Amino acid sequence: MKVELTEVLWLDEQEQLSLTELAGLSGLSEAELHELVDFGAIIPVDPGAEPLGFRADCVVTARTACRLRTDFELDAQGLALALTLLNRIHDLEAQLRDLSAQLPRRP
Repeated sequence: MKVELTEVLWLDEQEQLSLTELAGLSGLSEAELHELVDFGAIIPVDPGAEPLGFRADCVVTARTACRLRTDFELDAQGLALALTLLNRIHDLEAQLRDLSAQLPRRP
């Protein structure tokens, strides 16, 4: 029998994380996170503020970036492109669900 351990993290939408906290939770280095911010793949709460603060849901994006980096050996530019495309896919799927919900049901 194989036992798989899973890490659970409760994300509070109102909580903000520092760059150091996001790095610790995501597996990415602070330098990698800075590059993803520079490419627009991860957006801080206030891009002009120092130190940078991030919404808690950025943990999901950063962890996805970490998995992509590990699995496909992507650099920061590749990660930014992959994250942008994944976000676009999620947006399009949400639009499709909304439009499908507006269609009349077939008997």
